[in-house]
This record gives sequence, structure tokens and C-alpha cells, in this order.
Amino acid sequence: MMRLPKFSYRVPVDIKDAVKMMADAGAEGQFVAGGTDLYPNMKRRQQTPKTVISVTRLQELNQITGDGKTGLVIGASVSLTDICEHPVINRDYPMVARAAAVISTPTLRNMGTIGGNLLLDTRCNYYDQNYEWRKGINFCLKKDGDICWVAPGSKKCWAVQSSDLVPLMVAIGARVRLVSTLGERFVDAAGLYNDDGIAYLHKRPDELLADIHLPPLNGWRATYKKLRRRGAFDFPVLGVAARLDISEDGTVTDAKLILGGIAPAPIEVVEAQEALIGAPLDDERMRAAAEACYMKARPLDNTDFVMNWRKQMARPFVLRALEELQKQ
Repeated sequence: MMRLPKFSYRVPVDIKDAVKMMADAGAEGQFVAGGTDLYPNMKRRQQTPKTVISVTRLQELNQITGDGKTGLVIGASVSLTDICEHPVINRDYPMVARAAAVISTPTLRNMGTIGGNLLLDTRCNYYDQNYEWRKGINFCLKKDGDICWVAPGSKKCWAVQSSDLVPLMVAIGARVRLVSTLGERFVDAAGLYNDDGIAYLHKRPDELLADIHLPPLNGWRATYKKLRRRGAFDFPVLGVAARLDISEDGTVTDAKLILGGIAPAPIEVVEAQEALIGAPLDDERMRAAAEACYMKARPLDNTDFVMNWRKQMARPFVLRALEELQKQ
């Protein structure tokens, strides 16, 4: 049985108190919300904070305000279940509710939070094992070792960004608010992620993710498609988020196509977007966008399924996403 290491558990009363606790804890502190990612990592000794600061019940982080006309603000500690069931999200941002609904299982969605999913640790078959297993292969580059077992000749960690909400948030242009004792700052979702399996966030450890800001609708439409082995529980081994702005005459005026689950950061496929913009959304252009995504996708052998098959699945999954948006 894997057990948690010893740690101090702190419960702040508000955001100001939380970031002060983190500043006091320094490098040995860690924020936790639902704990569905952090606590398993602690049991595997991948993360061993001496102080864990719970932000789950902070009122400021558990609110949902606004709507599709003005934009929506979602507190980082709002549970995934509440995201799935919230009436305003289902009415104005149904793509967000549907993406949250394919995360893990109902029990874990009750515990997991939107903020936790956006900050999810990168994953890899060589990293997500218990301590004894990892020690047996002399550890890996991401934790305690000096070799990436996925690409031994590489100096970079290739652990995969496996969040379902991240590709969608990047596609729709969401922003996040980060708070610390130094103040607060806003970061575009696209700028929050770094293409490195170890340093995968452009976020300081002392910063608390406070809330997520979704843009007003203004006519755009979006969707998310997920490839996984089972119909529940599993992380994505390919995620496709698509957003389109379509004018009254049917012309695509703007497009975003984001691939997740195949690299340390979500991948924006500019060539696919360019294939769609400036003309109606027809079969030829959708096939061209799907082909561009296939060419851009370069998954490695560090998750479930054969990597070449995962690459091939980029074509049909992009087509499914675009066909769905074509019908809306």
C-alpha cells in the first residue's frame, strides 16, 4: 500500500491568507484543491511538500459569475461536477460542460476542480509509477534522474500535457488570474503552458490560480473531442479543441485548432487554421485542416496506444470536431 508522506496541512480563510501561507512555506509548500492529482503524486514520492495549503473551501474560489454576453468568471476551486451541471455554463458555454464531463469518473469529478485540471501535472509511462518501480530503472529526467527514457538522447522531458480542459481553454481564448503576495496578474491560457514536461507552466510556485475568465460569446462556436481507451476514467491520448468564428454568409473569419495529449504543451496548428479562414466551411477545407493536424502531430511512445496510430487518429478527430461545428 502506498502511503502519503508526513506533511503539515494548513487551511487559510481567504486568498490573502493563502498566498501568505505559501510565501512562509517557500519551496516546501504546495496548494491543493481536490487533491486528485497531488495526493497520488505524493504517494508515489513524485512531489513531497512539507506544507500543503488547502484552498478548496475558499468562498472566493467557489463562485461562478457572469454569462455569455459579458463573459464568465469561474473560481478555480469550482468542482468539475458543478461545471458539468451549472445552468449558465450549459446554456452559454456547453462545450466547457461537455469537456468537463469526459474527465475521469463521477466520483473524481466530485472532488476534482477546474483549476486543478488546468494545472495538471504532465504524465508519462516512465514517470507515473511508484517509487520502487522508478528506482528500478534508475529514475527518469522528470524526477530524480538524468535520462528521458522516452527519448534517451534528448535533454528535454517529453511527459505529456493530459488535461481535457486545457486545449479548449486555449482555443476559446480564456484567461487566468494568478495571485501572490506580490500582487495579481492575468495570463492568456495559451501563454500559461510551456513545451517542457518538467517546467510545463509559466507560473511561479508561489502563485495561486484564483479564477478563469471565459470571453463573451460574440457568435463563436467551439467543441472538444477526446481519444482514450475506455469510455471513462482514462486520460486523453489525443485531444482536439476547435473554435470557429463564422460570418452570416458562412465565411470562416477566424479559427483555432488545438491538439492536446501528445506533447508537453497544447499544440496550435496554424496551418490548419489558415486552411479554414477566408472561405465557407466545406469538406475540402475541413479535410485540408485535418491533414495539417495529422502532419503536426508527433506523439511519442509514453502513453497508452501505439504512437503512430494516435497520430493517424488526428485526421478523423479533427474532422469530427469541424463537422460538429458546421452543423451548429
